[in-house]
Amino acid sequence: MTTLFSQSLELPCGAVLPNRLSKAAMTEGLATADGLPTAELARLYGLWSDGGAGMLLSGNIIVDKDHLERPGNVVIDRPPSEEMQEALKRWADAATRNGNHFWAQISHAGRQTQKLVNPNPKAPSAVKLGLPGGQFGEPVALTSVEIEEIIVRFGICAAAVKEAGFTGVQIHAAHGYLLSQFLSPRSNLRTDEYGGDLANRARVLLAVVASVRAAVGPDFPVAVKLNSADFQKGGFAFEESLQVAQWLQEASIDLIEISGGTYEQPKLLGLSGMEEEEKQNVAESTLMREAYFVDFAVAMGEKVNVPLMVTGGFRQRAAMEQALQSGSADVIGLGRPMCVMTDAPNQLINGLDELPRYEDSLSLFPQWLAWLGNLKMLKAVAGFAVQYWYYGQIDAIGRTGNANSKLTVFQATKQTMALQKKLTR
Repeated sequence: MTTLFSQSLELPCGAVLPNRLSKAAMTEGLATADGLPTAELARLYGLWSDGGAGMLLSGNIIVDKDHLERPGNVVIDRPPSEEMQEALKRWADAATRNGNHFWAQISHAGRQTQKLVNPNPKAPSAVKLGLPGGQFGEPVALTSVEIEEIIVRFGICAAAVKEAGFTGVQIHAAHGYLLSQFLSPRSNLRTDEYGGDLANRARVLLAVVASVRAAVGPDFPVAVKLNSADFQKGGFAFEESLQVAQWLQEASIDLIEISGGTYEQPKLLGLSGMEEEEKQNVAESTLMREAYFVDFAVAMGEKVNVPLMVTGGFRQRAAMEQALQSGSADVIGLGRPMCVMTDAPNQLINGLDELPRYEDSLSLFPQWLAWLGNLKMLKAVAGFAVQYWYYGQIDAIGRTGNANSKLTVFQATKQTMALQKKLTR
């Protein structure tokens, strides 16, 4: 069956994506304690490669071992050893065996590093995450020299994955991780050349882009994941995102993935945070209401010519087709459905009308406690517990080749916590 999904997409650098569906970046937690890719990661991505997506995005590959997004991340923070390079190559070989692209999402967690990894993570400013539970430590402001070192590390990481056989990189500047922290006036209180007005707050991101481009050359895809907004009072706003997108276009970026939110305001998961969501000045489109960030893509597409990828919430085939047909998205990102249905892209290409919403059948609390769901704290806990269920499915596919339909939310949460502790001993 021929569909819009089957159309190829030529990127500004000249590389061609074979279709318009991408496996979105999702944290795997399947590396060793030292950050080496494992056989489990290769098995997982081999199955995703067989699933028909034109491009696969890795989960966070971290450029500083002291600033993991979570224990079990792959880490490339120096020129890789022979062992690391071979492990990366095995991973890339499996992930591209169906002729699709495989891009490395490269990242630094900044203040969103868990305390069990680093009790005093580095950040643009010493602004602690506003979350209960004590999971995150007291951040320390980066020096100018440390910022320059991080910029170099992004380039080192990009060069290593290219050498290993990855076919592109995505720089993670969303979801409240380090580069996103620099962009936000709420978490960036600096008074030097990296703080203050938007041009200064975007300086590190643009320097990272330049470092990566210099490392991989002009013909290799370089993408950026960018928040449409933080959705927090005093945070990174959509008008600023539009300007940064234009600067990224000038910097020869090949694709921008539009997302939003932070750990404090987890819009990326379709959840509400501990504070009221800050509304953004963006018109509602006439598109079928499904994806979280499609309206921002419509508005951003009026300002830039860079191909746009939209991820988050898509389940209906008709909504995806409409987004592609209208030009509001050039690539559709699929996340949670592929944690269970590894061949979801092929299913859609062959005519499946709607992907399952597995989260609809998951519940952390008995029905008779449903009235407590109005409490923001409880809703946040429940939302992240459901996220752990998806972590459990990724883990099961990597270790056995199959999802675990019998896994409960409680079991998945316990399993995730235990694994994280094991990997940080």
